Amino acid sequence: MTASPTLRDFFPDAVYSSGCPSRVVLDHVTSKWGTLVLLALSEGEPLRWSELRRRAEGVSEKMLAQTLKLLEADGLVSRHARPVVPPHVEYSLTSRGAELAERMVPLMLWIVENAPDILADAEAAATSR
Repeated sequence: MTASPTLRDFFPDAVYSSGCPSRVVLDHVTSKWGTLVLLALSEGEPLRWSELRRRAEGVSEKMLAQTLKLLEADGLVSRHARPVVPPHVEYSLTSRGAELAERMVPLMLWIVENAPDILADAEAAATSR
């Protein structure tokens, strides 16, 4: 029986090294708000800032602005400003962002399906201490 490939097969120690550039990107895309913004934009339609803020319920204005700037700088999100008054700005995924979001959706589905059991297990463990 052949073992499934691991990260080490492709990147010996690199992703585990503190200097690996993947850690910066990992931090941006797996932050709570980064993940929620990418998933909201993965549904296909460009979204305005206020729509994103409603979708990612609980995000502060500061955190949403910071998250969008990071994801835009990383080449995952595009910002489209229309020259009208008041300004009309929409956000959408770049092709790289769409590719990433496509991989994140199955992970999010797994999390949603398993969250109740995981939280119940964590609560049970906390009460048994």
